[in-house]
Amino acid sequence: MRRAARLLSLTVALVAAPALAACDRPLYLTFDTGHMGVAPLVAEVLARHEVKATFFLANEKTLTGGASLDDSWAPWWKARAAEGHAFGSHTFDHVYWVADVPGGFRVKASAGPRAGQTQRWTTAQYCAELQRPADRFHAMTGQAMPRLFRAPGGKTSPALLAAATACGWKHVSWSPAGFLGDELPSERYPNAQLLQRALRDLRSGDILLAHLGIWSRQDPWAPAVLEPLITGLKAKGFCFATLPP
Repeated sequence: MRRAARLLSLTVALVAAPALAACDRPLYLTFDTGHMGVAPLVAEVLARHEVKATFFLANEKTLTGGASLDDSWAPWWKARAAEGHAFGSHTFDHVYWVADVPGGFRVKASAGPRAGQTQRWTTAQYCAELQRPADRFHAMTGQAMPRLFRAPGGKTSPALLAAATACGWKHVSWSPAGFLGDELPSERYPNAQLLQRALRDLRSGDILLAHLGIWSRQDPWAPAVLEPLITGLKAKGFCFATLPP
């Protein structure tokens, strides 16, 4: 009876014990799509270190000649959704805002059938473009995409943001120190320099930006920098969280 009482007491104590305190120095690691060449390696690193990230989806050309949201990549996205990562729209055809015009915007896509062409869109057309990755994400994963978006290149205007807000989308940029530099030329910004800068400058609450493959960088940033960056930041007391919807 005495032993049973001790076991009951221990069980009650464990149930009543507070959960481990959440990290109070969060960082928000985000990835935009790209040529997807490092996507499998990124997923391995994130899983190994139990880090959750937020991915912004566009249907960009891949190294294998397909596109980042085509059927060949659907299992990859479905696996990331099952792991508990978060997601947002990056416009389907990676459409850059160029200028405001009466009734809408001048835009230029870098992917899709009208890549490189300047177009004039209404606000309704821009909203429809934000929705396309969400629809594709739901088809691939069965999950709804949070109403977050990142404009390609971070290029926006007050009018564009107001239009997106009116159709239910919240824009997410990145912190100055969170620009991790994987878009920069590797001969001028080597990986070791980018890693050192990030470890030195990042602060709690920063949003970090990287990509799943950059065409112009000769010495890929990921996973060379990603893993030591994660371990180094964790050693400094930071944790990683997904962006809130």
